Amino acid sequence: MNAMTDRDWLDFLAARRNGDDPSALLSAASAPVRFILSRHLEGAEISRDEGRVLFEADGEDLKAVVATADHVRRERVGDVVSFVVTRNINFTNVCYMGCRFCGFAKRREEEGAELLSMDEVARRADVARQRGATEVCIQGGLHPDLTDHHYLDILAAIKARVPEMHIHAFSPFEIWYGSKKRRQAAADYLRELKAAGLGSIPGTAAEILDTDVRRQLTRNKLSAQAWVEIVRAAHGVGLRSTSTMMYGHVDGPGHWAAHIDLLRSIQKETGGFTEFVPLGFVHSEAPLYMEHEIPGVRAGATLVEHIKVHAIARLMLAGWIDNIQVSWVKLGPQTGQALLAAGANDFGGTLMDESISRSAGASFGEEITAAEMVSIIRDAGREPVRRSTLYVPLERYVDHDPVALPPLKARAYDPIRFLRNRPQAGCDNEELAHA
Repeated sequence: MNAMTDRDWLDFLAARRNGDDPSALLSAASAPVRFILSRHLEGAEISRDEGRVLFEADGEDLKAVVATADHVRRERVGDVVSFVVTRNINFTNVCYMGCRFCGFAKRREEEGAELLSMDEVARRADVARQRGATEVCIQGGLHPDLTDHHYLDILAAIKARVPEMHIHAFSPFEIWYGSKKRRQAAADYLRELKAAGLGSIPGTAAEILDTDVRRQLTRNKLSAQAWVEIVRAAHGVGLRSTSTMMYGHVDGPGHWAAHIDLLRSIQKETGGFTEFVPLGFVHSEAPLYMEHEIPGVRAGATLVEHIKVHAIARLMLAGWIDNIQVSWVKLGPQTGQALLAAGANDFGGTLMDESISRSAGASFGEEITAAEMVSIIRDAGREPVRRSTLYVPLERYVDHDPVALPPLKARAYDPIRFLRNRPQAGCDNEELAHA
């Protein structure tokens, strides 16, 4: 039997939009995979070792994994697909940490280096409010000239201008950096940030929580242990966070299963994660790939790997982290839509601006408007819901649409072209090339 192509997999996902019972596909799976999935449907948790078995699945086995994940998604969260209206504000791109996957960082003297003023950060937050945003996501490079109160000043500037805005800000790496500058324990620093208006933190900078992998990606400048300690500290002071995994570089099935298992163990302890966001490695402008210093670096994840990560995360995290998000800025909106049939239930944010993935070579644009989000979700046969950062439903689009605003910036890439000009099967060639 010939191996399934990417188009075959996309057609398989499209055919599963109605969420057929997984029993027929389970019957066709191999005995080990059928055993793991059947026990999970009966309430058993999937272990790290079993997760690795599922990550190595293909063909009929992977079809069974996907069908089971879709079934579990429906049981856990129903047919709603949520999104948040947000704006990314990357306040500086100056950074000397030297992460090998990052195409965003610049040195102070380089052309294009920037550090936004407090007035500009606040202005961008206010523009976001005018466009319906309930959140701003604030992240930046670890600029050596930041004062020990810079992050606090950002919070104060936004709250003075837009007091109602939820500020989702500062990765664990930034928290580590700020606490060192402030000479405080991470928990004390997080309490100070929370008192100044911080609402939640992004769980980025996780990459793969494995020491050997992190040495290759970041020279272990923020260790896996430090990331875990900072996230636990954030949850401990009442700040919830996302959780993430960046995959498709020097990693593999064992790393993915262990990473998800570790996130699950943290969630069992703290309950602080709001969602899991798989982040496919964007390779085309990343030094890790471009400079060929590390043997075996891959050109990002394959479509099959994207499918596996979303589906198996749904299964391993079931009952602990029930929101699985697709990152449309890395995958493209059409592939993101397809993964709604592989266990995902959230389409992320409208973004309005996006610098980090774009700098690494992502080509799917910086914004999908709320109206476009609703069109993509409805086309997948799901119910669109605008949510808050913390997953409180704010507006269900049952019999109406969001106000149709133009994008904040001119776009070269039309994110819903595939809805207006759908090919007969699979996806358009441009997006398939990026899958």
